[in-house]
Order: sequence, then structure tokens, then C-alpha cells
Amino acid sequence: MFGLENASGVEGAALVVGVVLVEAILLYAGYGLLERVFGPSVVGALRGR
Repeated sequence: MFGLENASGVEGAALVVGVVLVEAILLYAGYGLLERVFGPSVVGALRGR
């Protein structure tokens, strides 16, 4: 997707680690936002409110 298959050596490893770190941060923030927005209504529905 990003052309990471051509990355090699130390620079390639650093690039892959950086991309994975950015992806993890974005997913953490995205899921946190979803939980904040939809969490109370889901918990209320599960509790029957």
C-alpha cells in the first residue's frame, strides 16, 4: 500500500516501524473517539435503558 516492500536495511526497518507507530496512534485515537461518542448509548442499551 505504501511501497514498504521495497524498503530494506536499517532505513527500511525504521520506516516500517514509523508507519506502524503512526497507524497505531491513529487507531487508538479513532477507537477512543468512537467509544466516547457511542459508548454511553451502547452501555445504556445493554443495560436495558
